[in-house]
Amino acid sequence: MPFAHAPHHTQDSASAPEAHAARPLRLHPRQAAIIAALAVSAPFANAQAVAAEAQRRQAFIEAQLQASGLHTLVLGISGGVDSLVAGRLAQLAVEALRQRTGDARYRFLAMRLPYRTQHDEADAQAALAFIRADETHTVDIADAVQALAAQLPDLQALPAARRDFVLGNVKARTRMVAQYTLANARNGLVIGTDHAAEAVMGFFTKFGDGACDLAPLTGLVKGQVRAIASHLGAPAALVHKTPTADLEDLAPGRPDEVAHGLPYQQIDAFLHGHRVDPPILQRIVAAYEASAHKRTLPLTPGA
Repeated sequence: MPFAHAPHHTQDSASAPEAHAARPLRLHPRQAAIIAALAVSAPFANAQAVAAEAQRRQAFIEAQLQASGLHTLVLGISGGVDSLVAGRLAQLAVEALRQRTGDARYRFLAMRLPYRTQHDEADAQAALAFIRADETHTVDIADAVQALAAQLPDLQALPAARRDFVLGNVKARTRMVAQYTLANARNGLVIGTDHAAEAVMGFFTKFGDGACDLAPLTGLVKGQVRAIASHLGAPAALVHKTPTADLEDLAPGRPDEVAHGLPYQQIDAFLHGHRVDPPILQRIVAAYEASAHKRTLPLTPGA
């Protein structure tokens, strides 16, 4: 099962595919269907469009939190651009709600969820400094992950690489357990960081980082997430940071694009309806179809 939770990387233009060939007159049928299914946002035409989209997504967070009757938002901050953008939008949203309603109970709770020592902890701290969350909570998930693993002989019997892969998914799910625990304790909603470039590749853990109450980055491609980060004033080093899920002990810091087998620039191009080479198209379509179960509700027998 492919998995991910953190940063990701490609160019930081408002929309990466603008550098590619003109939009084809007729898309490959699967490409068109995938773009529609993921409700991919149109490329940003200019800086004003970036600003408008950032504001629209902040307003979405405000509206959903207010409608829920709850008062807090919770999000794990990894040090990557996705949680950086979602976190800053969340903080701006609760600040706007406090100002508009006079209700000081609206709060954003950022979480640091390292597995022992995170190799890019400095980036995570830089992200927190930029986001300026109302509160920051830290939970080291290592003990919980190892305690679970110790109770499962089947896991211990796996070859090292496979065991490391499965434990990576356990880490992602344990992080979400921690976020929901805090959200439950503080009457809040959990924010997710999934966007179209991850969704199309299935690059998230089912019921891990793929689980949330609000997904404010949905439909954006990677370049658009970076564009919004730049618009919000994020440090360039974080905007341009090489994305990595960093879930595998045997491959720490492995870039997402290595796991994908292609760069985000090509994924963004596909999602914005540009021509990509046939092997790229086939790779993306295959990943999308193989990960369909991650994007659907549990199967049922029907009426």
